[in-house]
Amino acid sequence: MIDAFGSEHATGHTVAVAAFAAAVKALASHRPHASMHLEAALNADPGLTAAHALSGLADVILASEDHLAGARAKLARGRAALAANDGGTGFERALVTALDHAVEGRLRAAGDSLDDYLYGDPNAFVAAKLSHAFRFLIGDADGMVSLTARLSVDCEPGNAGYGYLLGCHAFGLEEVGRLHEAERVGRRALELCPDDAWGLHAVAHVYEMRGQTADGIAWLEGNRLIWSRCNNFSRHVAWHLALFELEKGDHDAVLAVYDRDIANDLSGDCRDFANAASILWRLRQLGVDPGSGRWNALAAVGDTHARSATLVFAQLHVLIAQIAAGRLDEASDMAELIHDRSRTTTDQANVARNVGSELAHALLQSALSGGQQAPVGLLARRLHRLGGSHAQRDVFLRSLALIARDSGDVAGLRQVLAVRRRNKADDSFVAHQLALTATSTADLAARAN
Repeated sequence: MIDAFGSEHATGHTVAVAAFAAAVKALASHRPHASMHLEAALNADPGLTAAHALSGLADVILASEDHLAGARAKLARGRAALAANDGGTGFERALVTALDHAVEGRLRAAGDSLDDYLYGDPNAFVAAKLSHAFRFLIGDADGMVSLTARLSVDCEPGNAGYGYLLGCHAFGLEEVGRLHEAERVGRRALELCPDDAWGLHAVAHVYEMRGQTADGIAWLEGNRLIWSRCNNFSRHVAWHLALFELEKGDHDAVLAVYDRDIANDLSGDCRDFANAASILWRLRQLGVDPGSGRWNALAAVGDTHARSATLVFAQLHVLIAQIAAGRLDEASDMAELIHDRSRTTTDQANVARNVGSELAHALLQSALSGGQQAPVGLLARRLHRLGGSHAQRDVFLRSLALIARDSGDVAGLRQVLAVRRRNKADDSFVAHQLALTATSTADLAARAN
């Protein structure tokens, strides 16, 4: 049986398949209750392979060791369901194979296995959404956009996931710098699926990269009814709103968004934590004190979940929260944890080796010594390997720029800003750094004379 989103199931149980499709709809629109729909599907048909696999893949995407045991149990149930259904469908096998890779930290291989299946079945929307999610986590923008470019042509427009697929395509286009196309496709996605928060979010990224602050605020406020109904993704969209307010220079508005929409439930999800830590860190970079209470509350959450984070991207956000809260011993432990995990064989070990460990120690040493020399240009060029988006990684680009500035590394500062300009229009942060660079250069020349 094939559901409205193109998922083929080895069952004739209509109630179970309808519940699975409802879960996919919730996943596509970032609405709550996807897990509730999956539970309903399994209550109707305990052998529904895709429900076991999708639930396990969702656990992996939470990026916490705390959820991996559950994901492995769901993998075992998915395999058993495949065997009971004579090997199941190609779609079900693809999801189970992706989960097998993902629970072992092979996120790129998980995405590749889904892409391989989609060559034969471009209508299986949830496989595309999952591949997109894994490639986002590993910073593979080219992989994201090449997949969705092909599927936007090959997928049937009547598929219930087609509009959401365009939302994914819009985001990938933005991440590879094709901003005009990204805005056009993102708006089209929202026309087809008015609840497509990811497509809406892609357009917000376009405005961020172009420096269209007023347009960005108007876009998000004008569509608040869409994103405010999301699951915790609403906190991330609110984070984008806070970024626009930050660029406008309204720091009170930033903190109001933070308190109301970003930090209202920091229960440990690494994505929520990253939103909160990065917006407070940006304020700190501007010399704005958000208050020790906010930092201490955030660092306490980070301390609780620090060792369970599976992504270097998440671990680095814990590190900056610990630094800002004055917990330098804990920050030192986190830097060592990132270094130690670079010795394993997962995808994230490669991230730690290539950029994460060196960046962690640069941030820590800057906090300890007030401007320790670091290979800022090299780190800036490798930063995309952390995963996430250009907008999210910008907090670390800004940090590298400040490290260069504080250590008198004018050439390094220019290298970091050159990397930043590949994706983002100059903003008030750059203007301030260039003014300081000019002053530093003039001072050096004067001293030489």
